[in-house]
Amino acid sequence: MTAQKVKEFAALHGMLPEGARVLCACSGGADSVCLLHLLHGMEDISLICAHFNHGLRGEESDRDEGFVQELCAGLGIPCVTGRGDVSAYAAAHGLGIEAAARELRYDFLRRTAAEHGCDRIATAHNAEDNAETVLMHLVRGSGSRGLSGIPPVRGSIVRPLLAVTRAEITAYLEEYDLPHMEDSSNTSDAFSRNRIRHRVLPLLLEENGAAVENICSAAELLRRDEEYLTGEAERFLRTFEKEGALPVGELLALPGPVAARVLRLKCPGAQREHIDSLLALCAQGDVHSEADLPGTHVVRDRDLLQFNPSETVRMPRRELNPDGETMIPEGGWRIICRRARENEEIHNSFNTFYFKSESICGKIFAASRGSGDRIRLAGRGCTKTLKKLFSEAGMPLAQRASVPVLYDEAGVIAVPGFGIAERCVPAPGEPALRVEIKKL
Repeated sequence: MTAQKVKEFAALHGMLPEGARVLCACSGGADSVCLLHLLHGMEDISLICAHFNHGLRGEESDRDEGFVQELCAGLGIPCVTGRGDVSAYAAAHGLGIEAAARELRYDFLRRTAAEHGCDRIATAHNAEDNAETVLMHLVRGSGSRGLSGIPPVRGSIVRPLLAVTRAEITAYLEEYDLPHMEDSSNTSDAFSRNRIRHRVLPLLLEENGAAVENICSAAELLRRDEEYLTGEAERFLRTFEKEGALPVGELLALPGPVAARVLRLKCPGAQREHIDSLLALCAQGDVHSEADLPGTHVVRDRDLLQFNPSETVRMPRRELNPDGETMIPEGGWRIICRRARENEEIHNSFNTFYFKSESICGKIFAASRGSGDRIRLAGRGCTKTLKKLFSEAGMPLAQRASVPVLYDEAGVIAVPGFGIAERCVPAPGEPALRVEIKKL
């Protein structure tokens, strides 16, 4: 009955199509020996076994490797083995032992599958493994994606035993008189999964003998919901995403669960709090804002949400030649300065300025705006930050660093396109410094 159950489950999820070449991961434990034997009995696939020695249990690890090789030899199954220094890998990459072992193991399995032309990698996760995973995610506060448990299929990785309980696996091994190895680390409560397995799940089974099956059933329902909602998010991206940007209005019009998944697809490393803050950024009145999420920089520029926008080249602080030209290659500007005995015209252009000579404090510089920079513009009667000036004018964030702001040693004296500082305006007939800003 277990063999039939596995065949039906594999067929339901398209795991093992006829003619598939399958790499079966086998540790030597009860679950993987059961899986290897079941797959060996399927005539319409070809099978290779792979065993990874983590080197964490010394002689016991070597014993398991030898057992798998002997088992495969007896069944006539090709066997590939590999090993790695999990402790060293964990230390080098800042990982826990479990995470490091998993990374090394799956890397070995993928490489081996590629080398031997296998289009499926079968692992022996069972129903209890799935229930334990759901419980672990539940206590960590996961959403429906985490509560969906272990997926039956993920890429080339398939899990034919996911609907089979440990009791059914034990009965299968007894029926076919199949030996297996016991991993001594499975008895230790040093790992969180083992604590769930040894302490929590038995209590739930006392309350309901079908707890494992029921948890797995709930996870399957949540997985279907998650697939549907993610599909809606993907459909939104196909319809509305243009050059990597999303329209804020259309995003906010989505149901919350779909909008959250759209942002998660764009920002794969984001957690729930990041997604919530990003949605709040979209809903607030400020049309120019930005946020740094894990692996992604997000900018709201008016009605668009941009992800990882191109880095704007900032202009360094560059002293102007008071009697000649100064080139600003980063922004593509040419700034021409000359002294005038008297101002020929009073500030008639927001790209040509006449500065009262006596008002200039020290030297004049050009640079991209700095944080907190402000100016009291002539004729405005108020002081504003450059950030607010640019925002009120609707200037895209990506353009702001390319504006060559003029400074003296006391602060901002002019902003191209906006005007001159009130303190620098010359009176008619006063000596002045003429500064003209041109695009290259």
